Amino acid sequence: MRFRFPMLVRPCGEQAVIIDLLAEDAEAVQGSILDAVLALNRSLVGMQVPGIIDTIPAAQTLLVTFDTKQITPNRFAEIVDSIALTPAAKGAAELTDTIEIPVVYDGPDLETVAQHTGLSVEEVIATHSGTVWTAAFGGFAPGFYYLIPQTPLWDIPRLESPRTKIPAGSVAVAGEFSAVYPQQSPGGWQLLGTTEIPMWDVDRWQPSLLKPGDSVRFVQVKK
Repeated sequence: MRFRFPMLVRPCGEQAVIIDLLAEDAEAVQGSILDAVLALNRSLVGMQVPGIIDTIPAAQTLLVTFDTKQITPNRFAEIVDSIALTPAAKGAAELTDTIEIPVVYDGPDLETVAQHTGLSVEEVIATHSGTVWTAAFGGFAPGFYYLIPQTPLWDIPRLESPRTKIPAGSVAVAGEFSAVYPQQSPGGWQLLGTTEIPMWDVDRWQPSLLKPGDSVRFVQVKK
């Protein structure tokens, strides 16, 4: 089944637009506004429209940059208006990857998360590592991605008092999300463990380990 619903396309400078998905309609179609944003992003990527330079999904919007010599803003708006969203867009799946991230589950907040969820520490680890996560959108630092579970898991509160230094590679959860801190920084997420895989590496052909739509699996390893 295919769906269409209103989207607000607004200019963002001379070579970009930002697309607002109307939350009420998007939730009716996809189950959540974020699902609809990702579906729209998959559709645009799969269409391979000449002139589109980049797409940047966020929680409720999609920023699209383009070359005005190849496509006009009005023509782009027509393309967006014609899109019928589906949970998966033909041609886009091959552009995403499944990334495995090895994790040592030795985080200082495992007990806190266990108490909040009513699970044992072992069950928290098994749930986190047994879930397929989707890279939804980037966050406050290069390489930081908000990961959403394919099925709802929990709603974990942030720390009442954020830490001033969280080590790079820290695997964390907050709200419905999980993430890996790409660099040392302050933060209020609950820490489950650590990984040695760099999330951001300027010497890598693709500096960010993740991109929107990628599937992520956390794999438990010994210290």
